[in-house]
Amino acid sequence: MSGQHTVLGVALPAALLAAAAFGLTGALQHRAARRIEGGGTVQWGLVFRLLRQPLWLASLVANGAGIVFQWLALSTAPLVFVQPLLVTSLVFAVYSSSALRRQRPDRMVLAGSALCVAGLAVFFVVARPQPGHGTLSLGDVLPLAAGLAVLIAACLAVAVRFTGRARVMALATATGVLYGVTAGLTKLAADDLRRGIVALLTHWHFYLVVVCGVAGFLLSQNAFRVGVALAPALAVIVALDPLVSIGVGALWLGETLPGGAGPIAGQVTGLATAIAGIALLSQRAPQAAQAEERKETQ
Repeated sequence: MSGQHTVLGVALPAALLAAAAFGLTGALQHRAARRIEGGGTVQWGLVFRLLRQPLWLASLVANGAGIVFQWLALSTAPLVFVQPLLVTSLVFAVYSSSALRRQRPDRMVLAGSALCVAGLAVFFVVARPQPGHGTLSLGDVLPLAAGLAVLIAACLAVAVRFTGRARVMALATATGVLYGVTAGLTKLAADDLRRGIVALLTHWHFYLVVVCGVAGFLLSQNAFRVGVALAPALAVIVALDPLVSIGVGALWLGETLPGGAGPIAGQVTGLATAIAGIALLSQRAPQAAQAEERKETQ
């Protein structure tokens, strides 16, 4: 009973506060990034220009608060409980973005956000990955890392070659993949840190976390900048981040997902619902944002 009280009294509000902070972070960063001139091109030095914006600096404070609340939730409840709650950051981001524009959120955008959150929640409740061996050699990383690198390179090629929605989705996809890989590597780096700072700095896990995390962050800012609406890019990132991390856990760390007709059907249903939400957002959110921008300029 005490464990259940801890989950409901500490982990539940902490996870929701983390989701709210991450949602506000996305809304602030999207608004700040959209102020950067230069059309819809990809800018690799974007962060240096964003550092001069107080709104973007405020987003870093919100992101830091989200990380603190996330750690508090994870320290008192299992990942399968916390993760479905954290994906509600997408809904918080939509509301925060609308509040910053002083506009009511579009109903279809809210519906798409709700589908994404519901689908991912169903997937994570049904798909309960079992712990694996928790170790990884550099040789084991290379085959999957090569495949992920090809995927990211393809996304970047699309982002450079095309404009509009294709560029936003390509950048968001690359970001989600990088964030998912970073989450898996962070687990390994955290295990190194338990053995001391020397162990952390003498293993390759930590350095890949830094490289992947920084690259993902840079791409996310470009996705926010070139996208007229926040929701489509954030939906793709929110969906891919945990899904890729589960794949990394299964293929790299030996974690397993439940089999059987029931669990598999539940996982497929959850993913299909989330994909439907992303499709709705990719179609509706830019139209709603463009309509609001036209009203603001009139």
